[in-house]
Amino acid sequence: MMKYTLNIINKILILSFFIVVSYSCSSSDDSVIIDKTTAKELLNVSYGNETKQVFDVYLPANRDESTTKTFVLVHGGSWVSGDKNDLNDIVAKLKETYPNYAIVNVNYRLAGIGKSPFPMQIDDLESVFTKLKTKANEYQISSNFGFIGISAGAHLSMLYSYKYDTDKNVKMVCSIVGPTNFTDVNYTENPDYLEISQGIQLVTGVNYETNPTYYKNISPYHVVTSSAPPSILFYGGMDNLVPTTQGVEMQAKLDELGVTNQFKLYENEGHGWEGDALNDTYTKLENFINTHF
Repeated sequence: MMKYTLNIINKILILSFFIVVSYSCSSSDDSVIIDKTTAKELLNVSYGNETKQVFDVYLPANRDESTTKTFVLVHGGSWVSGDKNDLNDIVAKLKETYPNYAIVNVNYRLAGIGKSPFPMQIDDLESVFTKLKTKANEYQISSNFGFIGISAGAHLSMLYSYKYDTDKNVKMVCSIVGPTNFTDVNYTENPDYLEISQGIQLVTGVNYETNPTYYKNISPYHVVTSSAPPSILFYGGMDNLVPTTQGVEMQAKLDELGVTNQFKLYENEGHGWEGDALNDTYTKLENFINTHF
């Protein structure tokens, strides 16, 4: 888990002038039957036609289609940057702690000026799940998935889980510094977050004042229902990108709806942390997974 110190507007402007470099793909042949008794890593498996529509999948030994659960990791980067490789440390930690779980580390199409993240990136997550369910017999994994998302990836994980997971395959979602409510007064009125608000409006192409409903519809806080999966939230008290109200009010909403949840605010941390705080996050997440996923 690394610190994200992104300047959203600069990122958006830079990314609008550069073309994403193509990846080499090393996905498995669909005709190959994978030995379920041994662990297997499949890198850059394609789930769409564009270069960013790939994921890495880590399959444990002795897996079973009826019982093997899968973590789905979604990287951050303000919807306009970032890469699945940013989460390789978390992949390693999960492999060590949960050797019987599969792990899928996702890339998704990046947004830019004239290329809104919504619904594009939600569509990508839907395509990921469609691919995984199609490959369930080959991979020998069940349809039980747990999200772990960072920053923008946490926002996407919550939004998908709370609004778009019609089959209820997501059994747990973890948000680490994920935005939850774009109608929060800190985004709409607080000058400390004005640059963030302007960046979000720039990349979506939608003005908040003329279309606040749009921002409600992409806010996990506004779309969550009582059927949401167990959710664990981690936030920093000194975050200059995501106000603490995003976590505090999200927890209150989950409590109001009776959704199982846990919330931790690290008062002296920003948009990501290391050391003792990171170890505490891993411990709390592990306990939550053991209980709820």
